[in-house]
Amino acid sequence: MSIWLDQRSTVIVQGMTGSEGRKHTQRMIGAGTRVVAGVTPGKGGQSVTFEEAPVPVFDTVAEAREATGATTSVVFVPAAYTRQAVVDAVDAGLDLTVVITEGVPVRDTAEFVAYARQSGHTRLIGPNCPGLISPGKSNVGIIPPTISGPGRIGLVSKSGTLTYQMMFELRDIGFSTAVGIGGDPVNGSTHIDALEAFEADPETEAIVLIGEIGGDAEERAAAYIADHITKPVVGYVAGFTAPVGKTMGHAGAIVTGSAGTAKAKKAALEAAGVAVGRTPSETASLMREIVAGLA
Repeated sequence: MSIWLDQRSTVIVQGMTGSEGRKHTQRMIGAGTRVVAGVTPGKGGQSVTFEEAPVPVFDTVAEAREATGATTSVVFVPAAYTRQAVVDAVDAGLDLTVVITEGVPVRDTAEFVAYARQSGHTRLIGPNCPGLISPGKSNVGIIPPTISGPGRIGLVSKSGTLTYQMMFELRDIGFSTAVGIGGDPVNGSTHIDALEAFEADPETEAIVLIGEIGGDAEERAAAYIADHITKPVVGYVAGFTAPVGKTMGHAGAIVTGSAGTAKAKKAALEAAGVAVGRTPSETASLMREIVAGLA
């Protein structure tokens, strides 16, 4: 099985006619994703051809969903228009919306995250994330589809590049689903959301959690693991050498004093029974040992 995304998922690409949207739509379709429509305001009635098959373009998400019955959207629109794009997806009643766009103002993100949660029906992932992939089933976002195959591990990560590295290092075992939740201060879905879903998925046997400096998301995930997760979890926290007070890569990755450090996060995870690697490769080795011991 997988979480949130499978071969039945039908996908709308918001911003499909732009250069990034078009490029990644081609990659998603090549990975088997069922892309059924694009949305670009003002370009309704057009189509874009991928692998000799035209994909219709609509002016609104509501029109695209009504015409195709789509369940999922992925957002490749400029940061200034992302809030409205997400609101349109929620209003259209989609089950899942994945926001790839980076540089979205935190105020906008806070507003559309709250709007999606209040809707009670739209799962939001991102912004500033690589998306999610259920290998062999569907791929929504920018995760390279060829670096790993289907398997027994669930992966949740703040970092896109570390998602790719971990998938590659554990490619012989494979993944049920890999989710990049994004590294902004406000996220549509959290480590805890993914942990809960992986715990409930009967074909996910072990979980990799990748975090980074800044905030307390990893500490909260550690507390949740201690109370609710029965499956083995291994972790990695990026940023052991990060200087205090300097933003590192993601907008949420900043250490203030002793708060948000990789050392503190590692300690919290280990206290919850999570084996934590000092490097991505060491983390992969820890997972390999765990999988080898599973029945």
